[in-house]
Amino acid sequence: MSLAVVYTRAQVGIYSPLVTVETHLANGLPGFSIVGLPEAAVKESKDRVRSALQNANFEFPTKRITVNLAPADLPKEGGRYDLAIAIGILAASGQIATEQLANYEFLGELALSGELRSVKGALTSAIACQNAHRHLVVPSGISSQEASLVESLTVYEADNILSVCGHFNQSTPLKQATHKAEYNKITTTMPDLCEVKGQMHAKRALEIAAAGGHNLLFFGPPGSGKTMLASRLPSILPPLTTNQALATQAVYSIAGKPVNLAQWGQRPFRAPHHTASAVALVGGGSHPKPGEISLAHHGVLFLDELPEFSRKVLEVLREPLESGEIVISRASHQITYPAAQFQLIAAMNPCPCGYLGDSQHNCYCTAEQVRRYRNKLSGPLLDRIDMHVEVSAMPQTLLTQPLPQLKTEASAQVKKRVEQAQQQQLTRQQKTNQGLSTIELETHCQLTKATRQWLSQVIQKLKLSARAYHRVLKVARTIADLEQQNQISQKHLMEAISYRKLDRGA
Repeated sequence: MSLAVVYTRAQVGIYSPLVTVETHLANGLPGFSIVGLPEAAVKESKDRVRSALQNANFEFPTKRITVNLAPADLPKEGGRYDLAIAIGILAASGQIATEQLANYEFLGELALSGELRSVKGALTSAIACQNAHRHLVVPSGISSQEASLVESLTVYEADNILSVCGHFNQSTPLKQATHKAEYNKITTTMPDLCEVKGQMHAKRALEIAAAGGHNLLFFGPPGSGKTMLASRLPSILPPLTTNQALATQAVYSIAGKPVNLAQWGQRPFRAPHHTASAVALVGGGSHPKPGEISLAHHGVLFLDELPEFSRKVLEVLREPLESGEIVISRASHQITYPAAQFQLIAAMNPCPCGYLGDSQHNCYCTAEQVRRYRNKLSGPLLDRIDMHVEVSAMPQTLLTQPLPQLKTEASAQVKKRVEQAQQQQLTRQQKTNQGLSTIELETHCQLTKATRQWLSQVIQKLKLSARAYHRVLKVARTIADLEQQNQISQKHLMEAISYRKLDRGA
């Protein structure tokens, strides 16, 4: 037949819309044209496909070849369409059986020799292919490893164009990719909370933040253990569910970062340097890629030395913290990347020299220097951070004690309480407390009349904003959940307010 239809997938942010590759062979002067809004790398596939077919000993048709990538208004980028275009040409010229093509989707870049190369975003394409109830053919290696993570999808891996054709001509079936991921069986060792000496107040705050998904800011002098505490948050967080792990890995796949099966199910921990730009944080570029916020999807974004970040960079955090997504706009299209349920953990010094309020060191900063330093953090940004916790300098006597003598809790013990509290939240409201809306707060954070009156007086005295008030309620709800209490008491509210230290001019 002179017309063949083959299916593949585009890559638009985290989405992989279907692309129908229509190939038509017509009489006339030999030519090869690709239409359907292809960019440079797609246009160059003409030369890759021609050389690959010839070097694989196929006949390249000496006819007028027209390849249409539908829909025509969707921009097409990269070499991911090479395999589908080659299969379309072989099918249209009668060199490959066409009976089963409608049940398959194809993804892969062709080398001039006919070998197949992996492409970015195979996982998102695999998820979309599974929803369309088709089989997927991808190159061996990274692409097949990613695609095989979608357990209900039949994935075939191929080394070259010859093996793909042998599969459809029923001479040599393709090997089916195996599912290599074992969910919730992490083999990498994470830093443990028992390695942190002292700092019981900060550890308690870390446990509450983990249980409710709350954003947390540590402030204190250099060497007090702020970074050490933050790096141990993933060790007390519940492992990712199957859907969460797929969603997280899909972002890494788009960014071109390969799957690490040793860390499958482990929540990501991203710690960009304070010189990072706004684009590095939220994503973007001429060919938009996900930034650090999206790479921390369902995980932790740690910003050390928070005031050292550019104020412009910090302000871009405000919208993702509220909306849970990042929209990158370009003249011709918009791309949306996820940023839901990432936890912002930050650390800062109390002043430029770092020793304000430290009994062991003298602070030489003036009041104006301290004011300018703290003014780098806007009020609206601080309002969106649920907990502000002071981390004091560690006493020398405690520092020199061996760890076994301190008998501190290990991450595994804290993790059990965190998982129990989160399960209670998911049963009650299908989300962690950090994500509660204003209406949901009224439902799940009800107070007695006496407690409400007391809280009203405290809010007025401390001059807390409406957003800070809601943050206090969410944290108090989490503290009650850790104690397996249905009713929020004044004790829970008092502890929650103690974690708003910067609202009180500390």
